[in-house]
Amino acid sequence: MLNNLDLERFSFLNYKDVSYFIQKYSGSIFVIKYGGAAMKKNNLKLNVIEDLVFLSSLGIKIILVHGGGPFINDWLIKFNIQPKFENGIRVTDYDTMQVVEMVLSGQINKELVSLLSERNILSVGLSGKDSNLIKASPLFYSSNNFVGKVDKINNQILNFLLDNNYIPVIASIASDSNNQTYNINADTVAGAIASSVKAKKLILLTDTPGVMLDINDSSTLIKTLTLNYINELKEKNIISGGMLPKIECCIDALLKHISAAHIIDGSVDHALLYETLTIDRLGSMLVMS
Repeated sequence: MLNNLDLERFSFLNYKDVSYFIQKYSGSIFVIKYGGAAMKKNNLKLNVIEDLVFLSSLGIKIILVHGGGPFINDWLIKFNIQPKFENGIRVTDYDTMQVVEMVLSGQINKELVSLLSERNILSVGLSGKDSNLIKASPLFYSSNNFVGKVDKINNQILNFLLDNNYIPVIASIASDSNNQTYNINADTVAGAIASSVKAKKLILLTDTPGVMLDINDSSTLIKTLTLNYINELKEKNIISGGMLPKIECCIDALLKHISAAHIIDGSVDHALLYETLTIDRLGSMLVMS
């Protein structure tokens, strides 16, 4: 149950609004993709963990999907491998794939689980390989680009963990039927999982305030977007580059009956709570109509 003491740490929240959102969301599933600056800056990382703990305490079931772009780039440079991107997606050759798996599964995933455990939150670290959680296939017809796409999600392990009050923490790599490992865009993984488990919300933590009419002017942030409006913005090239895969996974989730998808700025303190537990919200919310 919520009491005023719970809100003392978060002065921007008020009891009435939070009580309303508890009634609306308690027992539902939020799939949250975590990445960008919120991952690299320690104070922001701890804020995200606090937000997850608080949302979980309200009875919301959390699935956390993470990327690791900044850390992957750091390690690639240490190994004298130049990071490459095309249309916002990392080009992943064999050597890059080894680094990606090492960083995502070996470093970031376990750190997140440890931070949650320190706060007495039950969590389990997974990649798409564990329990056949994600079956993948190549996104491109190339023998040396191991960027993958999601073919199938196995909900059994996710439902088991959620039903027993665990937070699944998922690294965005998976393998195909031949045990070839693929790097999959974490936004895409989060969207596919949200659709598969019939989540209430898909939330993408990013390095941008959301969808803006002018990417250099945060005052042009669009708080609510329908599918029709999104299509208009795409035709005008207002939505382009690295925002495209985020928008596409949100659209796919909406078409598979997710109530809402959110793109928010992870560099804002307690961005998750602002977006989910305040009336005004923080970023862009995408809805069907």
